[in-house]
Amino acid sequence: MRSIWKGAISFGLVNVPVRLYSATEDHDLSLHQVHDADGGRIRYQRRCEVCGKVVDYAHIDKAYDDGNTTVVLTEDDLKSLPEERSREIEVVEFVPSAQVDPIMFDRSYFLEPDKTAVKAYALLRRALADTDRTAIVQFSLRQKTRLGALRVRDKVLMLQSLLWDDEVREAGFPSLDEDVRVSAKEAEMASSLVENMSADFAPEKFSDDYQAQLRELIAAKLEQGDALDTAATFGEEDAGEAEGGQVVDLMDALRRSVEENRSRRRGSAATKTSGAEKKAPAKKSSTKKAPAKKAAAKKSGTKKTTAKQSTAKKSA
Repeated sequence: MRSIWKGAISFGLVNVPVRLYSATEDHDLSLHQVHDADGGRIRYQRRCEVCGKVVDYAHIDKAYDDGNTTVVLTEDDLKSLPEERSREIEVVEFVPSAQVDPIMFDRSYFLEPDKTAVKAYALLRRALADTDRTAIVQFSLRQKTRLGALRVRDKVLMLQSLLWDDEVREAGFPSLDEDVRVSAKEAEMASSLVENMSADFAPEKFSDDYQAQLRELIAAKLEQGDALDTAATFGEEDAGEAEGGQVVDLMDALRRSVEENRSRRRGSAATKTSGAEKKAPAKKSSTKKAPAKKAAAKKSGTKKTTAKQSTAKKSA
């Protein structure tokens, strides 16, 4: 993992230098849009609605629109505001962990101690664990001031950014105010059902079925030859980018992987067949069944291999 921020936890007179790492990652396959007629990539341009020209990022400012008027904010305007100048994760208070509502949790980060601060890091981690407390902190990250919760997860201190109070909506549904009568028998049955379905949460038992099916679908289309040459999906302006290897395309990588595996399997099958013919002639009954078994094995092997390579490619 690569650290995205370097600073220090400060509480009282104690200062703990740390590095910040993203604790989560997205495992979804990255898909892009194409024209259904020819497979060409769909591009979104930054086009000015006044002059009609495509604008470079260097000439783009930000603005606020209240419906009637627009206030343009230049880069210098934004730099004049308090931003990510502080490198401190300032502990404001320690609160009972149960009082932090999970709805407020936003993004999660791991904190790694500097070599000179391992003892202070361990001391803070132990104090939080022994008292079952969560440290409420304030810090700045990516040009925004943030509220956060510092807590223990196994052996590491985890920083979770929190939503501000006014960012959490109220559930104002009229139906919740209705007087609903629940009989003792109904309550008992509901409790019984909950008890029967109770278990310890094991996240590894669950998997993203949609992403697995999506990978199988892509592998099947590649196996059938239903794919385009990636370079052919780029226009003239983007052709150099594609040829120069700047764009990593999942479909192209999967297609090449399937073709390589197919070639290796054909070579292996040909070698086995040649060896078998030299030893003894094959019987008619076994000759008819063999191709079906090989085809099934080939199909199964291709799907498993492709899925593994897809996962490995994405992780890389």
